[in-house]
Amino acid sequence: MQDVAASLDGRPLVDTVAVVAGAGRGIGRACASALARAGAHVVAIARTAEDLQTLQRESRGIETWSLDLRAPGLAARLETLPRLDTVVISAGTNAPQPFLDVDEGTLDRLIDLNVRTVFRVAQAAARTMRHHGRGGVIIPISSQMGHVGSPNRTVYCMTKHAVEGLAKAAAVELAVHGIRVNTVAPTFVETVLTAPMLADDGFRRFVLDQIPLGRLATAAEVAAAVLYLASPLAASVTGHSLRVDGGWTAR
Repeated sequence: MQDVAASLDGRPLVDTVAVVAGAGRGIGRACASALARAGAHVVAIARTAEDLQTLQRESRGIETWSLDLRAPGLAARLETLPRLDTVVISAGTNAPQPFLDVDEGTLDRLIDLNVRTVFRVAQAAARTMRHHGRGGVIIPISSQMGHVGSPNRTVYCMTKHAVEGLAKAAAVELAVHGIRVNTVAPTFVETVLTAPMLADDGFRRFVLDQIPLGRLATAAEVAAAVLYLASPLAASVTGHSLRVDGGWTAR
């Protein structure tokens, strides 16, 4: 695939600061690399220091914070930044279970990471952006499952619908501060999280049969959508969910 940064004229994010929460692997890592190539100074946050070290070696212009997104000190740490223009929140997990079999531990874990943590990071980012007075962009990574339902994914769908609702409401409320809020909602991307599911031939066939384009999305394609929303090209786009789903939700 063509370099995602090359799809826009020059380096549109030069002299900006972008935070990517959940940048260690998969989609978050691809977003951090794409934003850095577009000229942003990227602060990549993840729990695993080794993942961040390899990311920093691979991409220039990336600062790393080894930090759990649920840590109480995250908000104060964001406030130390000299400016904050873009925040990408790539935090989430899944544990597919039939609705009737969902246990409380799974329910609590998914709600805590997929909803509460996303809310807290977005809130901290918005407060920092308001303090700096230059506006900004907040981009939670949602899912096509934030727009539809699917078997064995009631909790995951519920949490991603919540993220979509958060983005819409926050977009309306924060517009007065020049802060835009949009989600990117991908279909299945082969990552560490999805690899065990997609290793099942029957499930993989089910997934591909639901996607009119007939293939999975790539992390680079999701990063390209993030790059667009973070760029000046999307200056009038807020409260929107950009679906990178190969047509899944168009059916």
